[in-house]
Amino acid sequence: MRSTLNTKCRLCRTEGTKLFLKGARCLSSKCPIDKKGAVRPGMHGLKRTKKLSDFAIQLRAKQQAKRYYGGLLETQFRNYFDKAKLMKGMVGENLLSLLERRLDNAVFMAGLALSRSHARTLVSHKQILLNNKSLNIPSYSVKINDEITLSKKIIEKSGELLRISDKDFKSPEWITINKTKYSAKINTLPVVDANISGININLIIEYYSR
Repeated sequence: MRSTLNTKCRLCRTEGTKLFLKGARCLSSKCPIDKKGAVRPGMHGLKRTKKLSDFAIQLRAKQQAKRYYGGLLETQFRNYFDKAKLMKGMVGENLLSLLERRLDNAVFMAGLALSRSHARTLVSHKQILLNNKSLNIPSYSVKINDEITLSKKIIEKSGELLRISDKDFKSPEWITINKTKYSAKINTLPVVDANISGININLIIEYYSR
């Protein structure tokens, strides 16, 4: 368990920003980013000043986005990019919207999971109900009026530990939450700020346009 914690925290330090991979830990004083700053892992983290190539910078931006959304595989991420290009509008905004609409991400954004990886586990283990039916596909793309509910088993076991139980927790505008029922409803499709979590969407577009 200790090794897993350290590994995920190292990923945030590598990317130089919070990726929210460890749920409550990321919001506490234990977060290494808050304690030490965005210092790269390793004994020479502070001394790494070597200039990166354009390709390396683009690759870093892509890796950061993949990790931010729960550690997506390259094939998955590339498929989202290809789909975004075929949609009307800006490719970058389309890509972020598709990523935000993943069921595991919606579960996390609704406060029904501690992290995106936790949300993915809940969905995979059929502990999330979509429109009152179990669904174990984390990549499912949520639609307007979809209703997401946490299973009774998880509510009884760890409901009080989830972000939705925090009186100060607020979901994004595209999701309405019911804190009493541990449920959420999709009001509209997400319109995502391209600056979300420091992700440079233009660099990602450049990477795949080589």
